[in-house]
Amino acid sequence: MKFLNVRPKNQIITRMAPSPTGELHIGGLRTLLFNYALAKKNNGVFILRIEDTDQKRLVAGATSRILEVLKEYGLEYDEGPEKEGDFGPYIQSERLNIYREFVDKLLASGHAYYCFCSQDRISKLRSEANSQNIPFKYDRYCMDLAENVINEKINEGSIFTVRLKVPDNEDISFNDEILGKITINSNEIDDQVLLKSDGFPTYHMAVVVDDYLMRVSHVLRGVEWLPSTPKQVLLYRYLEWEAPKFAHLPNLKRVGSNKKLSKREGDVHAIDFLRIGYLPEAVLNFIMFLGWNPKTEKEIYSLEEFVNDFDISGLQKTDLVSFNTEKLDWYNKEYLKKLSSDDLNKRITYWSRRFNQPCLLDELNGSYSQNNVLEILNLVKERMITFSDFNGLIDYFLNEPNYDKYLVSKYSNNPKKVLEFFLIILGEVEFYNLKDMDSYVHMRVKESNLPMKEYFMTLRIAITGETVSPPIIDIIYLLGVGNSKKRIKNCLDFIESSL
Repeated sequence: MKFLNVRPKNQIITRMAPSPTGELHIGGLRTLLFNYALAKKNNGVFILRIEDTDQKRLVAGATSRILEVLKEYGLEYDEGPEKEGDFGPYIQSERLNIYREFVDKLLASGHAYYCFCSQDRISKLRSEANSQNIPFKYDRYCMDLAENVINEKINEGSIFTVRLKVPDNEDISFNDEILGKITINSNEIDDQVLLKSDGFPTYHMAVVVDDYLMRVSHVLRGVEWLPSTPKQVLLYRYLEWEAPKFAHLPNLKRVGSNKKLSKREGDVHAIDFLRIGYLPEAVLNFIMFLGWNPKTEKEIYSLEEFVNDFDISGLQKTDLVSFNTEKLDWYNKEYLKKLSSDDLNKRITYWSRRFNQPCLLDELNGSYSQNNVLEILNLVKERMITFSDFNGLIDYFLNEPNYDKYLVSKYSNNPKKVLEFFLIILGEVEFYNLKDMDSYVHMRVKESNLPMKEYFMTLRIAITGETVSPPIIDIIYLLGVGNSKKRIKNCLDFIESSL
């Protein structure tokens, strides 16, 4: 049979298995990144598997969007949908006959049993447990049904599930690569449903079968799955399979919170960060440190460097790690600074078209020469946090400012005198390059014996309408002397009308 294929002995095989019930969560991307790095560092195999057994919660198009977001982040899997290997299919709904074979094996060995309880009965038991404030556990009403009763019910077409038969009062232990030895008593574990009434396996059954048959060696996943691990350990034992190595990663939390990062708290989907205008390499660099410590002072990592340095021993034991968007902003600014103006131009263009975001770059290209556009991009990238900031940073290169009476007079007792002085300066000499303009203007202001801050802040407000901008002489040079003089005159007219 196909699932009897083998891999090289001791090969590192990891997987990520998202459910197509929505967009890929940023925490899921972090988990995927760690699995990716472990496999790639060891010349192993990284598998993407789609776990779509929860048919009621499927979201149309979610699988294709998961595949797209991985491409956006540059994380390529070795086997999976659209990259079929010898251990597929890699979509669980295409593997139902495989799961049923092993469910039957568990039934035959007495480690599982048929359950014919109605959903109403289960709901009532669950409600009673909730009212008593105790964890729900199935009462094993169907565990000891006679074989003839079981056969009769099946022949009658009765709806059934198949449950795991959990041993009584047994300590189930396993070693976690991060947390160490974990022991949970079986009395705390419910007789988990393995096969649902619709013929689909539950997560617990499918994940064990798939991880074994695909020869997964390491399972790195969120710590929220820790309580599920004893059930899976039992399944490995009952099926006489060796379990993979488990490593449970800390969940993410907002800064100042002690709760797991939730979809209800804002943008937490991996694609959202790209839509906002973060660079994928900056997001990856940021999430590398969410639960991993390189044991050095190094903070900037390319994907290749991370793969080279990644080690499970660097993963943290804490339950929660802070998701600090200010740190993400810092990473993005660092990566933006490294982009050439030409690359920035291409990246902003791609971002605006890929995510249908309003962007003034096309208008800028239509108003300025290519060289000047690149100079403008070079000026504003130091002040940009994400691409979403771009329009606000270059607006005054396209539109004349609206003046505020308070700002115009805030930095000078006589703004009219200051602006008239600059009109004279800009008309005195023909400037052929930025360096000459900057030197000449600073020389003339210095000769005036007036505070430079007063002069240049007043000029900045007249040219841009803002109190913060790149160097104002750079802006004047790119706008052109003619346009700059026009704006100064407009500001002077505003001052006159405000008197």
